[in-house]
Amino acid sequence: MSPKRDQPGKRGGSSKRGGPPDRTGSTAGSGKGLGRGSGGSGRPDRPRDGAGKRDGAGKPRDGAGKPRDGAGKRDGVGKARDGAGGRRGEAPREGAPRRGGGPERFRGAERFRVGGEGRGLAGDRPPSAERGADRDKGAGGEQIEGRRAVREALLAGRRRIREVWMDGALEPAPVLDEIIRLAERAGVPVRMTPKIDQLSRTDAAQGVIARGDPLPLAVDDELLADPKAFLVALDGVTDPRNLGAILRTAEGAGATGVFLPRRRSVHVTPAVTKAAAGAVEHLPLALVSGIPALLERARRAGVWAVGLDERGPGDLFSLDLATEPVVLVLGAEGRGLSRLARERCDVLVQIPMLGRLSSLNVATAAGLAAYEVARHRRSATTEGV
Repeated sequence: MSPKRDQPGKRGGSSKRGGPPDRTGSTAGSGKGLGRGSGGSGRPDRPRDGAGKRDGAGKPRDGAGKPRDGAGKRDGVGKARDGAGGRRGEAPREGAPRRGGGPERFRGAERFRVGGEGRGLAGDRPPSAERGADRDKGAGGEQIEGRRAVREALLAGRRRIREVWMDGALEPAPVLDEIIRLAERAGVPVRMTPKIDQLSRTDAAQGVIARGDPLPLAVDDELLADPKAFLVALDGVTDPRNLGAILRTAEGAGATGVFLPRRRSVHVTPAVTKAAAGAVEHLPLALVSGIPALLERARRAGVWAVGLDERGPGDLFSLDLATEPVVLVLGAEGRGLSRLARERCDVLVQIPMLGRLSSLNVATAAGLAAYEVARHRRSATTEGV
């Protein structure tokens, strides 16, 4: 229990404040008693509850024992703040950008962010429209990074490219001259900057970044209705580089379209466009609610669903359905095909593994399967001639 407050008539106490000091050197009536339990130890009693206390940082507390709300606080650089958290005497600014670490932002980068709905710098998170299931404005891919990717975006002309940013310190190269020439032909401004890395959202943009409209979405029913359908369905691929590599391989093998689920899958990001090296500009992309439901519709449309599974009873290189309308179904990294997708495939095949490993990377498996289909179709075309 805390000691009793000094009362008149008690030893060391006085009814009047500021009285003369007693023989022990303590000030009579100062609001402090003598030591706990002993009459003449000379040690002062504890201060009154909360009054005059200081916290660990040496700041005075109010009567409740808590720091005063905001008053007298200082931020990390030693500047005083008011009670609302802003600087003293200055109202907090609404919408002011956070000042974090990293390189200093320059005017071009800020303009790039404004023109890109607040995105464009490394580490910025894509908006919800690029991540959620309600994205109805396109397949993403507004920011294009990499020389080949930017060149193909300008060359394909499937969407409007708004501007091209280029590192002014790049060594001369034919592909850079072609990008400038294609941009001038399309009326796209080309801006030089020494700080291209501040705009990049990938590891290396190769000194060239473009920004344009989202990629247009293909209609899934139209892709399924193609009598020469050569489609690829990805059941939950989440690695951007894997998706980009699959798109590049599928386009090179002559695929007529790719299906991506709206949820639990990576969509077209700057890393995807860079890894795809321009394939996203030529390959139709469609978003579907789920791969199992798509496979059911594919069956009704007369399209064969061939699933790649390491436990599949068939052999990819013995596939005799390659000349038919077909959709290759590949699962996610690690877990492979989901149970429902596996059950709704017409055929399950595996890639023979002759070494000690049991499976291949999904992008590698997609490349083998896509070119196996292309080989069968090419052979059938040659024999028909």
